[in-house]
Amino acid sequence: MPRKVPDIVKKIQNYKYPELNYSYQHSVSYSQLQTYLSCPHKWQLQYKDNLGIYDYNIHMVFGSALHEALQKYLTIMYDTSGAEADRFEINEFFKEQFFEIYNENLKRNKGIHFSSAHEMREFYTDGLEIINFIKKKRGAYFSRKGWHLVGVEIPLLIQPNDFLGNTFFKGYLDLVLYHEPSNTFKIIDIKTSTNGWNKWKKKDEKKTYQLILYKKYFSKQFNIPIEDIDVEFFIVKRKLYENVEFAQKRVQEFKPASGKNKTNKATKALSDFISECFDTSGKIKDKEHVKFSGKQCDWCVFSEKNLCNRGQC
Repeated sequence: MPRKVPDIVKKIQNYKYPELNYSYQHSVSYSQLQTYLSCPHKWQLQYKDNLGIYDYNIHMVFGSALHEALQKYLTIMYDTSGAEADRFEINEFFKEQFFEIYNENLKRNKGIHFSSAHEMREFYTDGLEIINFIKKKRGAYFSRKGWHLVGVEIPLLIQPNDFLGNTFFKGYLDLVLYHEPSNTFKIIDIKTSTNGWNKWKKKDEKKTYQLILYKKYFSKQFNIPIEDIDVEFFIVKRKLYENVEFAQKRVQEFKPASGKNKTNKATKALSDFISECFDTSGKIKDKEHVKFSGKQCDWCVFSEKNLCNRGQC
């Protein structure tokens, strides 16, 4: 039997999004900001010069399929019951998504395989192990008591501020939950990682800006007090270390600091990026952007394709 949906959740679910006129309006995502912060010239090649080269890889296939499976499973759990979720053939659903997404990308890649049969079996088996772990430990991470599912892949589409003209911030929230007793929300971003995030990744502002911005603009778009919103990276490890004596966790729950100072810093980074790259009409400025040098150049697709004349981006 479906659960009664709180009015505030219905309000978000029934929100009417503005329709952009792309002849004079533009949207930017966190991914664009992340690319720009890592190397402005890479952003230029991908988004201004439209040289976007899709990097086909098994990690993307695995992550997308696992996202779909976990979101489907949790939707059933919150909207109906845990027992109903456990009856859902999630392993079969993951298998369908895994091979469907792979084949879609294979077609886009002109039929050229980007993963070996051995690697595909490895990633597929890892996915089943993760799913079985989360099913077994579901109660430790996701509770129904007092909690409601607001939605999965909830869109954000909003002007960051009035000074940035016709450029909008756009994003999709993996999972949003509402805790009725405390009248608070939790925004969860699901990440897949080979071995999890170390302390350096957790300190990387280019990563944490994502949820900080999502929190700010979720608050603004739906008129919810920002102090009533929590954010969390739900990091799923594909591999656990072998032959170690200490206990290992398959899942990391990382809650980045998202107070006023961090929010102001992330907002400024987004505003500076938009001001630097777009005019007030929403059009991309006709200018060259600086190239950064560093370790990221070693795995930059534009460097590999000799589209960056320094061999670095």
